[in-house]
Parts: sequence; structure tokens; C-alpha cells
Amino acid sequence: MNRTLTENARETSVLDEVDVLVLGGGPAGLAAAASAAQSGANTLLVERYGFLGGMGTAAGVTNFCGLHANVHGTLRQVVHGVADDLLLRIDALGGLNTPHLLFDGRIAAQAYDTAAFKIAADELLAASGARVLLHAWVAGVAMRDPANLEAVFIETKSGRFAVRARCFIDCTGDGDVAALAGAPFEKGADGHDMMYPSTMMRVGGVDPVRAGPAWASVATLMEQASARGEHFARKSPILRPQKNPTEWRANVSQLARPDGGPVDGTDALQLSAAEAEGRRQAAHFLRFLRRDVPGFESAYLMDIPPQIGVRETRRVLGDYQLSEQDVLSCTSFEDTIGVNGWMVEEHVAGNVSFRWPEGTDTAQGRAASRGFNHLPWRMLLPRGLDNLLVAGRCASMTHGGQSAARVSGGCLVMGQAAGTGAATALSLNVAPRSIDVTSLQNQLLRAGAYLGKDGENLPNPIQ
Repeated sequence: MNRTLTENARETSVLDEVDVLVLGGGPAGLAAAASAAQSGANTLLVERYGFLGGMGTAAGVTNFCGLHANVHGTLRQVVHGVADDLLLRIDALGGLNTPHLLFDGRIAAQAYDTAAFKIAADELLAASGARVLLHAWVAGVAMRDPANLEAVFIETKSGRFAVRARCFIDCTGDGDVAALAGAPFEKGADGHDMMYPSTMMRVGGVDPVRAGPAWASVATLMEQASARGEHFARKSPILRPQKNPTEWRANVSQLARPDGGPVDGTDALQLSAAEAEGRRQAAHFLRFLRRDVPGFESAYLMDIPPQIGVRETRRVLGDYQLSEQDVLSCTSFEDTIGVNGWMVEEHVAGNVSFRWPEGTDTAQGRAASRGFNHLPWRMLLPRGLDNLLVAGRCASMTHGGQSAARVSGGCLVMGQAAGTGAATALSLNVAPRSIDVTSLQNQLLRAGAYLGKDGENLPNPIQ
């Protein structure tokens, strides 16, 4: 049986021609589009869903990680610029929690409501002057020459179109545009293993008084249930309240293939099977909460997001690969575009492995470490391509480096730098890798970013 069909050749209408085309509207994409537009570039952001936010909304993460760092023993917000604008807009909608402490105060994260995030992202992009096209999937690319893209093909409810641009920024998370353009990439630690995805869930009807700090006891209660013969796909649960204390989020599932390996977020059949399995695990965890966790007796399932939460697929190889050792040793780079303060958080089979920057262990004295590593401009520059930048979890990182800098804080940093750098390159009519990095850094500083350079004022403590 012939397993292929030949499609007829066709002419594809050009929907738009812009200076900067951003693909993907997660934290990296919205920061890239806003920054490019604010820098004077005619900018279009293309997003496959009907809303922005990426994994933060589509996968229901509901929690900013990586905005903060443990700087010499003091927790500080170290991601600023576009991030500040976004946080203020979410807060104005009543959807932002104050930062909460994790791991005995070694790091902080900040919860938000997904509806508020969606609206705030809309407002941020509108205020910047960037235009947004929703419900549009990347379907292919056209190359001007081997080093330069001419256009990206998109599929919409109105049909297939092309969008031409002078510079492209791949914020798809999966590196779809870079891969289609021929950029080299890696998957997993050894070319096969990637981090496991999860299905997030939110529950309502929680009695916050009876629940108390349930996050501190849920792992023990799960261990007790396991000893009685109950099976959970993953240890290291995360259970935390949202802005409304009767509403809690749970991050506890783990999605594997039948052979036990991690689901590949670029494989349509694996994704389809994982969605149903994630919902099964959510229903199971709700039954456990109602039965075993005080305060959750009347809890109900409020929300399972539109898709599973994918942590790692393609990592595009750039002029520099951020490594796990860079994270653990708090490495500095001359071409810093911002910082990552999140530890290595590797989702392995059945569990989560955390590895911390050197000197941040409470037993060793936390003041020994500054608690963050620089993110270099070079990690956004795909090898062999001149008018494409990558930002977000598909940027140039090793498996271990990506296990830290993939979170929303790092994505906002990379996106702001990519958008600013793209606009700067176009204004000078040069490739992004040819711009003066010092000039880029000065632009980022003027826009409120924190680069983590010596002599730069430290952000105020959060407590």
C-alpha cells in the first residue's frame, strides 16, 4: 500500500510583510514582540492558540519561576524590564500573588491567575505597538538562501498564508522554525532522553483553614498511600494555593511513553495519548486529595488546561550552549543579556532532581554565592543562520542548562533581548550576531532590565 500522497503545487498568498516576525506567544515571544515594537520595528507575533502566555496559560503552569534569585542569602527579583510591565498588569487585574518561598526559603516563585495573564499579555502587546495573529500554526519556511529565511508559512482557519520578514524570532518552544530552516539541534541528554511533561490541574472548594500549609505534608501523605499499594507517576509533588485561597494548583503528574521514556512533545501520536493519560492522572490525584488531605474533602476539579506542559524538546545549537555547570557555578559572560536564578530542575523518571548553584546550601552558608548565572547573547544565535534568533526553552542550552533556564523568568530575559537585538540589527542593516553587544546591553538597561554586571545596583529584596 502506498503510504504517501502527492499534493498539487499551489501559489500561497502573502498575508503580511514585516520587519520582525515572532513565532510563539509564550513569555519569550511576548517579550520579544513587545521589545521589538518598542524599539521601532514593524512587528507581528503569530500564536497557535487564541491567547498568549505559552505554557503559562495553555498548559496551566500558573506560576512564575525564575523571576527571583537567592543573592548572597537574600531573595531578590532579578528579572525586570518587560517582566515588570507584565506583573503590574496582572496585579492590576487582581490576579497576582505575592512571591512565596520554596525549599526552606532558598528560592521564591510567584503564582498568578491564567485569565489575568491572558488579558495582561493582550494589553502589553497592544501598548507596545506590536500586532498579534492568533489561531495560526507554523507550517513551513521559505529560504532566501541557506543562511536567511524569506518567509514563514502558516495555517489558519482562513487557509494557508506566508508572512515575509526581515528578521525572525523562534519562540515556539519546540524550535519549529529553526528546525525547518535547517538549524542544528539536540533532544535530551544523549539525543534521546528529555524531561518528562506533566498535566497541570486546579482544584476548587478547598477549606484554606483546614488545609493550612498542605504543601508541606502532601508528599508524606502520598508516601503513606503508596505503602498501601497506591501508585503515583511522580514523587516531589507541588501543591499550592492561588490568589483565591479556596483554589489550589497541583503539579504532580508525569507523562511517559509505553516503554517508560518521556513523551516527545514534537510527536503528534505521543502527544495525543499523553493528553488522555494526563487527565486520568488528574482524576486519580483528586480522589487522593479528597480522601487523604485535610481541607480537600469537598475539593472539585476546576480546570485541566488545553494541553500538557512540555518542558523540553528541541534545543537549537547556537554560538554558545549554556551548560549545567554554567548554572551551578554562577558563570558570568561579557555578553550578558540578563540572569537566571533558578536551580537545575530536571524531571526524571518518577521524580524531580534538583541541583543548586554552588554555595546556596543552607548548611554551607548561603552568603557564599550570588545565586545567579548570566545568560549570554550568543545562546540566541542559531549556527549557520543570519536572520533568525531563538528565545525561550528552545534556545541554545545543554540538557542540564535547559533544566534551569527554561522557566518563565529566563524566557522573559531571552525574549526581551531577542526583540531588542533584532530591531537594532535591522536599524543598522546587519545580522544580529554582528551588532555591538555593549550597545545592546545599554538599550536593555534603559528599558529596565537587570544584567547582573559588576557595579550594577542590586534589585531590592522581596522580604
